[in-house]
Amino acid sequence: MTVSSSVLLPPHRLLPAGDAAVTVEFGSTIDPLLHARVQALDAALAALAPVGLVECVPTYRSLLVVFDPGRTSHAAMADAITAALAQPVAATTQGRRLAVPAVYGGAAGEDLPALAEARGLTEEDVVRIHTGGVYLVYMIGFIPGFTYLGGLDPRLHTPRRVSPRLTTPKGSVAIGGQQTGINPIDMPSGWHLIGRTPLTVFDPERSQRPFLFAAGDELQFEVIDQATFDALASDPLAVPRDLGPVQAGSRGG
Repeated sequence: MTVSSSVLLPPHRLLPAGDAAVTVEFGSTIDPLLHARVQALDAALAALAPVGLVECVPTYRSLLVVFDPGRTSHAAMADAITAALAQPVAATTQGRRLAVPAVYGGAAGEDLPALAEARGLTEEDVVRIHTGGVYLVYMIGFIPGFTYLGGLDPRLHTPRRVSPRLTTPKGSVAIGGQQTGINPIDMPSGWHLIGRTPLTVFDPERSQRPFLFAAGDELQFEVIDQATFDALASDPLAVPRDLGPVQAGSRGG
């Protein structure tokens, strides 16, 4: 497939991804403006519904467009993407701002003391800074439901652990590099555990909302006590508190 991107705005590249997908790249950095373009194209393609479109998978700075090669082709899908890019679709149409309850420290966040010491902060400082942020959900991966969150205060940026753990608990709130995230299941991880949410982030048997979060949402963490944690953990219907739609211009890195 040969596609010229010189006439298309915003600047991007169209790249074949095997026999049944096209990757649309908008840049090479973690940037809320690039991600807004990803979200806008995702929404525009959903509205356009080109023949053969199977699904779109947003990432930090690109959109994977998967299609049925028995119904369409790379060239036809490239034309559909070009048309979608011309649509004035708002990137934040579906985004929600959600409050995520979490306990910090202790057994729920065993790396909190060491992380605080490494950053020259108290444990209380780390919790205050972490809960004071608004985090953009850039993407969901590398396992079902894992949230890659941008917007972590630079004071909390911490390299990943030298020795990853073979298992970290479901619901763990963790920091790795310049990102924070939430474990959807028990999983290996080299990120630093600072807290835990009682919410079930991913449940394939939850028909209405198997994934609690989606790319384009914004999350805020709220401190809760152990009693509240236990009550929410025992409630299969517990969901984040909805703070309303994401407001235009609110994006953080």
